[in-house]
Amino acid sequence: MGLERGTREYRRLGLAMWCTGLATFVLVYAVQGLLPTLAQEFGVSSGTSSLALSATTLGLALAVVPLSAVAESWGRIRVMTVALASAVVLCLLAPLAPTFAVLVAIRGLTGVALAALPALAMAHMTREVAPRYLGGAVGLLIAGNGIGGLCGRLIASGVADLAGWRAALLVVGLVSLGCTVVFRLLLPAAQAPPAEPVRLRDLGGPVLRHLRDRRLLGLFGIAFLLMSTFVTMYNYLGFRLLRPPFGLPAAVVALIFLGYVAGSYTSTVAGRLADRLGRVRVLAVGVGVAAAGAWIALPGWLPSVLLGLIVLTVGFFAAHSVASGWVGRRSAELPGGSPAIGSSLYLLGYYGGSSIGGTVGGVVYDHLGWGGITAYLTVLLAGALALSLLTTREWR
Repeated sequence: MGLERGTREYRRLGLAMWCTGLATFVLVYAVQGLLPTLAQEFGVSSGTSSLALSATTLGLALAVVPLSAVAESWGRIRVMTVALASAVVLCLLAPLAPTFAVLVAIRGLTGVALAALPALAMAHMTREVAPRYLGGAVGLLIAGNGIGGLCGRLIASGVADLAGWRAALLVVGLVSLGCTVVFRLLLPAAQAPPAEPVRLRDLGGPVLRHLRDRRLLGLFGIAFLLMSTFVTMYNYLGFRLLRPPFGLPAAVVALIFLGYVAGSYTSTVAGRLADRLGRVRVLAVGVGVAAAGAWIALPGWLPSVLLGLIVLTVGFFAAHSVASGWVGRRSAELPGGSPAIGSSLYLLGYYGGSSIGGTVGGVVYDHLGWGGITAYLTVLLAGALALSLLTTREWR
């Protein structure tokens, strides 16, 4: 029946998976706070500098479906450990990159190394936790993701301000190594039986079954649009705050990532509210809140910008927490469905939004400024809200 909330194993699982999310997002998003530094160091535009992040998320997106499906039959715990360790090694090599192209290549390989991890983490939660507590458990995993994103950005930005971007990535690698050790020590033995072996040539049928389900397809599209919005905001707000009329120091600009604290708390609360009030309501409200935040951040007044950032972050984490947990549950209900494949397809949309939507956001910012970014975010969130309503109708 799965682990019950309040048991020792449930707490150990929750803390271990929190460390997994922390380490993963420290490794993926540490460079986001370094984008202005990289642009200046290598003499590239803001849109080009975002490739240091987009390469990681693109590598993750391209590899997430095949690796997640095949890796689950190898043992979820073993694969998660190897994935984290490999990504840590690549992060420790990144400071040695002689050119921006080499740095982008290493970051892309880091994404491939991490590809199986997020989907396996969601699938592991789905298989190990009692269904009535799944929303809260997934919310805790998403909270670890958020804190990891926050820590990665703050640590990297703070160290880079003192010792440069190379030292920053070295410290990020060491922090992730510590998280990996704690994760492995805390994680209890799996209770659910291992999945049946899957061969890549047999993957087409299960993937198509998930893509033909209109409910899941709507959730995958929501993931793409939400993440496009979120990454665009955090990628280019730093560039905006460094320039007039704000002209803030780089060390102060890095503090915008503290907005993740509110988002991480929201993800846990949203998961529990979805269990009680219904996923549809919480998902739609989260998207609407994010849209309000985009417009609050438009005026050139610092308090309004910061408030808008926090509001958008809260809405994003609420919607993402609900949608990601919903995918695992729906995949388990689907005839011939697999939580690992469902979660990996969700993450394909999620990280596809980060790489494609985030890079397009850079082009918009370079040509149209922050007004263009606000319009771009509005279009993305309007599409996410429309998909939320269509998904609701399909469920009914």
